[in-house]
Amino acid sequence: MLNTLRKIVQEVNSAKDLKSALGIIVLRVKEAMASQVCSVYLLDPETNRFVLMATEGLNKRSIGKVSMAPNEGLVGLVGTREEPLNLEDAAAHPRYRYFAETGEERFASFLGAPIIHHRRVVGVLVIQQRERRQFDEGEEAFLVTMSAQLAGVIAHAEATGSIRGLGRQGKGIQEARFVGVPGSPGAAVGRAVVMLPPADLEVVPDKTVEDIDAELHLFHAALEGVRADMRKLSAKLATQLRPEERALFDVYLMMLEDAALGGEVREVIKTGQWAQGALRQVVGEHVNRFELMDDDYLRERASDVKDLGRRLLAYLQQARSQSLVYADNTILVSEELTPAMLGEVPEGKLVGLVSVLGSGNSHVAILARAMGIPTVMGLVDLPYSKVDGIELIVDGYKGEVFTNPSDVLRKQYSDVVEEERQLAQGLDALRELPCVTPDGHRMPLWVNTGLLADVARAQQRGAEGVGLYRTEVPFMINQRFPSEKEQLAIYREQLAAFHPLPVTMRTLDIGGDKALSYFPIKEENPFLGWRGIRVTLDHPEIFLVQTRAMLKASEGLNNLRILLPMISGIHELEEALHLIHRAWGEVRDEGTDVPMPPVGVMVEIP
Repeated sequence: MLNTLRKIVQEVNSAKDLKSALGIIVLRVKEAMASQVCSVYLLDPETNRFVLMATEGLNKRSIGKVSMAPNEGLVGLVGTREEPLNLEDAAAHPRYRYFAETGEERFASFLGAPIIHHRRVVGVLVIQQRERRQFDEGEEAFLVTMSAQLAGVIAHAEATGSIRGLGRQGKGIQEARFVGVPGSPGAAVGRAVVMLPPADLEVVPDKTVEDIDAELHLFHAALEGVRADMRKLSAKLATQLRPEERALFDVYLMMLEDAALGGEVREVIKTGQWAQGALRQVVGEHVNRFELMDDDYLRERASDVKDLGRRLLAYLQQARSQSLVYADNTILVSEELTPAMLGEVPEGKLVGLVSVLGSGNSHVAILARAMGIPTVMGLVDLPYSKVDGIELIVDGYKGEVFTNPSDVLRKQYSDVVEEERQLAQGLDALRELPCVTPDGHRMPLWVNTGLLADVARAQQRGAEGVGLYRTEVPFMINQRFPSEKEQLAIYREQLAAFHPLPVTMRTLDIGGDKALSYFPIKEENPFLGWRGIRVTLDHPEIFLVQTRAMLKASEGLNNLRILLPMISGIHELEEALHLIHRAWGEVRDEGTDVPMPPVGVMVEIP
C-alpha cells in the first residue's frame, strides 16, 4: 500500500493542473482499493455546497452538476463532522440521498474521508462498492492519507489560480491567503518572480573518477567563478548597505577558502569522488550540523551554506545563470532567499520579498528592514515553484501573502501602499519645520538607528539627532566580536553623519531576543536576567573595548552621549561609570583629546 501511495503522490505532483490531479486520484485510488467508484467533491465557498468535481464509476456527465449542502447526504455529513464515515449499507443510513443522474443506486457500501487544509474543510473523497462490505482499517487509513495529499494539491491550485473555472458558476476561488512570519514592515502589490536555486545538490549521485587532478581543476574554476560573483554582488549593493552589512559577502568568501568548505571538498575529491559528489557530501554535512543547533542564528547559517553549494554546483554543471525578467513592482519569491539574491534585482524594481523558509532573524530579514522592503518569511505552505508571474500582495505587518487577489483586496492594499507613499510625501513638507507644540514648547525630534540605511532615511525625514543607536546590530551581523578598530570606524560614521547633532549610543544590549551566534546565552528568563549591562559588566573586556571605540570615534566631533541598558540599581551604574572613566583615562593617555560625554540610563526594569 505504501509503494502504491508513493507512486500516486508522484503522479499527482507532476499533474499540470487541478483537473488532471483530481482525475489521477480518482482513477488510481479506485484501482488501488479495487472498488467500483471513487469520487471527489469540492466545497464551493460561494454557494457553500459540495460539488462533484471528478469521478471514476459514476456518470461523468454529472460532474459539476451534482452538489449538496453540508446538511444533505452522506458527503455533507462527512464534511460537517470532519471525520471519515465507513458504512456497509449506505442506503440504510438516514442521511443517504439518491441522485438519479449519477447512477449511484447500484452501490451499497460507502467510505468517505474529509479533505482538510489548515483546519478548513475543502472537500470530501469517497469510494463506493456494489457489494455490502465494511472497509477495513488499512483501507480507511489509505483513503485518509490520500485526502491529506489532495488537500495540499487543492491549496496549490488555490494559490496558482488553476482552481478557477471549476466551480459550477465557473467562478471558483478568487484568492488564497498564506500566513508566514513578518520579516520587514510595509505592504506591496506586484508580480511574483520566482528565483529557484541554481542547482539541486540533493540529487547529485556518487561517482568514482580516475583523473583526480582534472576534478580538482574543475572545482578550482567553480570556486573562482563564485568568488567573482560574490565580489560583483557586494560592489553592486555597496551604496545601499554599510560595511558591516556588506561584510556578509566576506563571510561567504571566507567559507570558500581552503580552511573551510573549499579545503574539505578538495580532500574528498582526493579520495576518488567526483567534484559534484564531494561538494554534495561536504555541504550536506555542514547543513545537517547547523540545522541541529539550538541557536536560531546558527540554524539560519545553514541557508548560507546551501546557497554557496548550489552556486558552486551550477558552475560545476556549467549551468547557465537564470535569465529572469524583472518587471516593475517585482516581488521576489524563493524557497530560501539569500542576501545575494537581493543584489540580482535591478535597482528600483524590487517592491517585496517572500521566502518559504527562514525567520525574522535571518540575514535577509535584517537587510530587508534596512532597505525598507516589505518582507514575509517562513511561508511554508506557499507552492513557490508554481507562482511565477502571478499577482501577489505582501503584507509585511501581519506576515501574510495573498495570491491572485480579488479586485476588492487589490484595491484595499493599493490604497495602503498609496497612503504610505502620500504619508512620506506629506511629511516631506514638514521636514524643515521646527518641532514645537501649539503652546510653544520645543521638542527635539530624534531617531532610532542601527544600520547605514537608517541614517539616510532619518536625514531625509529631518531628524535632529539620534536618541538611540543600537550598537548590537553590527555585532549581530558579524561572525565574531568586532575589534576596537572596526567598532571605531562604524561609530565614527554614525557620529559624523549627524554632526553637530547629538548621537546617543547604547552600550551592547544582548540577551533576550538578541543573541549572538558566537556568544550564546542560555538561561530560564533571558528577557529579565543576564542581559544588557549585566552581561558587559561580567565581561569588562567587551565593555572597555566598546567604550574606548566610542570615545575615540567622537574626537573632534564631541556629539557623543552614552546610554546604559537594563540598569537595575545604583551599584550597576557606579560600576559602569567606573569603567567608562577608566576607558576615558586610557584614551587620553594615548593622546586622543575628548571630553567626558554625558552618560544616561534606560529605565526599563519592572
